[in-house]
Amino acid sequence: MKAARLRLLLVLLLAVAGGLRAETPAPVRDVRAAAVQELVDLSKLDAGFRFDLRYATPDNFTKVTLYPVARAYLHRSVAEALVKVQQELAAQGLGLKIFDAYRPLSVQQRMWDLIHDDRYVSNPALNAGRHTRGTAVDITLVDKDGKELPMPTPFDDFTERAHRDAAGIPAEAARNSKRLEEIMQKHGFLPYPFEWWHFDFHDWKSHPPLDVPIEQLP
Repeated sequence: MKAARLRLLLVLLLAVAGGLRAETPAPVRDVRAAAVQELVDLSKLDAGFRFDLRYATPDNFTKVTLYPVARAYLHRSVAEALVKVQQELAAQGLGLKIFDAYRPLSVQQRMWDLIHDDRYVSNPALNAGRHTRGTAVDITLVDKDGKELPMPTPFDDFTERAHRDAAGIPAEAARNSKRLEEIMQKHGFLPYPFEWWHFDFHDWKSHPPLDVPIEQLP
């Protein structure tokens, strides 16, 4: 376990160093831009997703409403992959609940201003965020009735217990987290090491960050 943590730390340090050398990509702010037009409203896919969009309410770590509308968007290719995850889970009597998806860069900045801990909130000055590209999603597993399965922590628990290598997690919660991780990886998603609920699509770095308010999206 100690060796694995050291390897993870080395990878993260190299990633940060690389980010410092590279220029922060410029955000796209034109709602007519091709990258923005590729965003898909997940509620319109009729895939059976459940939603608990915390940042459209004050029930989140900031204690304020950050999105004026409760809608979740992802890049089209990412949404299609997530639908495949949902379909496979449905065959097992399970499904996905979505907490967050696309996040405008301006909202990412507001979060960073509160936390300043890039394990849990990406520093916009380094990489302009992850959710900002429409390629990251925060999710959990639910049963056929929409009840959340036990997980290591609640959503947005910014403690080490939310890390994927956390020790002392109850066996059922650990199994559920691993089950979610494995099926997401099968469909092209990368598990984020510090938050069991966060997944990035494998090509997230190839997409530009966006700063278009959610209420302006179709």
